[in-house]
Amino acid sequence: MKRKFLVSISLSILSIYTVCAQSVDSNHTLFYKSPAAQWEETLPLGNGRLGMMPDGGINHETVVLSEISLWGGSEADYSNPEAAKYLPQIRRLLFEGKNKEAQEVMYEHFVPKKPESGGTYGTFQGMADLHIDYNCTGEVNGYTRWLDLSEGVAYTRYQSDGNQYTRSYYVSRDKDVMVIHLQASQPGSIDLQLSLNRKECGTVTVENNADGVRLKLYGTLDNGRADHDGMKYAAYVAVKTIGSAARRQAGDRSLIVRQADEAWIVISAATSYFEGNGYEQKAAGLLDKVFASSFPALQAEAVKSHQALYNRASLQIQGNPEAEQLPTNERILRFQTNEDPSLAALYYNYGRYLLLSSTRPGSLPPNLQGLWANDVQTPWNGDYHLNINVQMNHWPAEQGNLSELHLPLIEFTKQLVKSGEQTAKAFYGSDAKGWVAHMMTNVWQFTAPGEHPSWGATNTGGAWLCAHLWEHYLYTGNRAYLQEIYPVLKGASEFFLSTMVVEPTHGWLVTAPSSSPENTFYVGNDKTPVSICMGPTMDNQLVRELFGNVMESAKLLGIDREYSKQLAAAVKKLPPHQISKEGYLMEWLEDYKEVDVHHRHVSHLYGLHPGNQISLINTPELAAACRQTLERRGDGGTGWSRAWKINFWARLGDGNRAYKLFKSLLQPAYTPENPTQHGSGTFPNLFCSHPPFQMDGNWGGTSGISEMLLQSQDGFINLLPALPDAWSAGELKGFKVRGGATVDVTWSNGKVKQAVVTGGFSKKLRIRMPAGCTRVQVVQGKKQYSFTKKYFELTLPENERAELKFQ
Repeated sequence: MKRKFLVSISLSILSIYTVCAQSVDSNHTLFYKSPAAQWEETLPLGNGRLGMMPDGGINHETVVLSEISLWGGSEADYSNPEAAKYLPQIRRLLFEGKNKEAQEVMYEHFVPKKPESGGTYGTFQGMADLHIDYNCTGEVNGYTRWLDLSEGVAYTRYQSDGNQYTRSYYVSRDKDVMVIHLQASQPGSIDLQLSLNRKECGTVTVENNADGVRLKLYGTLDNGRADHDGMKYAAYVAVKTIGSAARRQAGDRSLIVRQADEAWIVISAATSYFEGNGYEQKAAGLLDKVFASSFPALQAEAVKSHQALYNRASLQIQGNPEAEQLPTNERILRFQTNEDPSLAALYYNYGRYLLLSSTRPGSLPPNLQGLWANDVQTPWNGDYHLNINVQMNHWPAEQGNLSELHLPLIEFTKQLVKSGEQTAKAFYGSDAKGWVAHMMTNVWQFTAPGEHPSWGATNTGGAWLCAHLWEHYLYTGNRAYLQEIYPVLKGASEFFLSTMVVEPTHGWLVTAPSSSPENTFYVGNDKTPVSICMGPTMDNQLVRELFGNVMESAKLLGIDREYSKQLAAAVKKLPPHQISKEGYLMEWLEDYKEVDVHHRHVSHLYGLHPGNQISLINTPELAAACRQTLERRGDGGTGWSRAWKINFWARLGDGNRAYKLFKSLLQPAYTPENPTQHGSGTFPNLFCSHPPFQMDGNWGGTSGISEMLLQSQDGFINLLPALPDAWSAGELKGFKVRGGATVDVTWSNGKVKQAVVTGGFSKKLRIRMPAGCTRVQVVQGKKQYSFTKKYFELTLPENERAELKFQ
């Protein structure tokens, strides 16, 4: 039996090495020739709740552990009774063109009040560091570590003293635990010592269990309140070993393994956010279930569950074979000067991988950090910014055939309503109806303005979230879901309908006070930067979109006719899009001079993307103004800003300019010579650098690639609408369009050759003839027919396929 087992282990390791020795699948693999030197080089793994990032160290390895709900802070009442009292004064000053004076009043009075009961806003926090000390004394050669996106598994391998060591890392969706599988080609070669630590609010103990020694890390986070405890959490680590000489023993707050043939390190965790007082039992129970199962089957089960999501869609782009065989960090370094088309395919597939790894139904939506954090104080609290960032996180969800991963954000939005209703009345007066959310929130349903009105006064965060509720319907057509979310949409619209005011110059209906995130301008000759205004363009676009979506929802549901009439009348009074004398789209009601013409936010182009009020087809004059706006803004900006601009240029049909922005997004965040000097761009593990790291840039870039290849926002399917010259040949599979259809496309020499469309809930499909094509042959079941029109229509029932061959 022992001989058979050793043969099995050797064959398993040989199989892994054989795969890695062959050419790398450049579309689905990140790989490196050395351990990670800093956190931004480690490889992310997750199951939508738990996350880990191993650095692949040889003698000492650090694995950073995360749990999506581990937050400091608490629920609290930030209502400021004074705020609404000063609202008439603030609006009067805005009507008089005294924006600076209005801003001064807001800084003094229109801010959240410190909760009387105590409590803090809080921050998303990393959970712990798992430290693994290995007994490797010989010379190391053949080192490689990689992340197989298609499996959801990371690997580390190397040889030392004639022994071949392999580590496999994954986070199981089924068992809801993190696993590190250790193998060696020679029996009895696995020796290690495990320990856990946390910078604060963490205690480590060693426990004996029927399955052996376990490490336990537990603590209570600070929440600024005296009346009840903050977030509680617990994490457990245990090891399963194989081998006649293997032994496990307790050390000083550590776990020691000696002479094992094979070992599995299993980590579980839970918090009181989801589990209440049962968080310890939950974490321990997850570990118990794993130890009662078959360890050799763990990885295959995890891969199968991962692939059920990952394999729905993919992208391949014909590339540069020489570049594709380089380690990922070298590909990034060379990308600015050497063409490497398939790096875009890897980036797209990685974006989908990151999304399915960082959220799941029943969990929380990904935050600024996604799921992963390496500190107890994350940048910008690792929260949910509602003026672009959390929305950008979800742009690939529907397009990328991961529709159910939109659900955590939808549930999160629904939970904001009660707090948003209180905020509406506290800050906008007793006559305010519905609910409102400003520019940031947390897991404690914070909906008040930010403490700095210059950026915190934007009150269309809830409206933007509602766009995601509606978008989910456009891709799924679920009427029961629409009925469920309608009160949320209506409540958001009621807030604006009851609080918007008529400005005196044109008689337009506007939000006041507000701001255009997070930009500043000068009023007249005064050189004091000002943010506070009324009716910024983005607000007008969001309110117009929200009112329209509520009216359409009411029509589909056959309800609220009178209310829809009120919304329709209000829409007619909203400010129109305005084009300046210089030809760019105006950001404010007046053509103020920006403090920074190259500001990272381009909020007034929301109507171009992700909205659809502006398009090349339906509003060419406004589209031209958007182009001029982007030329004026420039191609610079932080990581996520560059990502957003990819989407803008894709909507404008300019693939080469979008590709230029993609290359800019992938500028190295640092050079090997200055590894601690981080700038905007991309880290070696393909994380986006704001700086510092923010995950939104990754998902914005993923969406941008998708928009370059497939669009459906104008009422028709547009194949390869913004294909850059560099992507001359490739294949996309499983991309979704509005109406629920699924689309596969193959192209070569820059032209669509074939497409397969699988019907969704909407049977009528309108398709635009792709650029460079004049005829399409359609094969649908036993039917065959052709079109030569610029636009053609198909009637395609749900799940029925049609094959399109273009000439």
